[in-house]
Amino acid sequence: MADNEKDLELTEFDQQSENTPDIEQNTANLAPPPASVDDSETKIAADLQPVFDIPVNISAVLGKTQLDVNQLLKLSPGSVLELDRKVGEAIDIYVNSRLVARGEVVIIDERLGVTMTEIIKEEDHGH
Repeated sequence: MADNEKDLELTEFDQQSENTPDIEQNTANLAPPPASVDDSETKIAADLQPVFDIPVNISAVLGKTQLDVNQLLKLSPGSVLELDRKVGEAIDIYVNSRLVARGEVVIIDERLGVTMTEIIKEEDHGH
């Protein structure tokens, strides 16, 4: 009897789907949606397609310091270098040695990552 019940349920489903109005018929007379920002972004992305697979080097710089060669030669495992940044201060994010953003260090699945908090525009860094 279980097989008959399954057949009955499928038959009822088929009858219901035959009685439902055709969605394509109901939406055919609607005007196309107005152009949106997504459309222009898609066009820009299509224009940039030839450069999408060019590799770039990304560096997240926690801070910098300057040492004399004499000080450098004295470094050993466990040595501490004091950087020019304070705890909680934004780090610099470089793409191909060019400053493009600032961000914060985050931990993702036991790995370090960077969240961008500020995008640096061309005029902001003097080029």
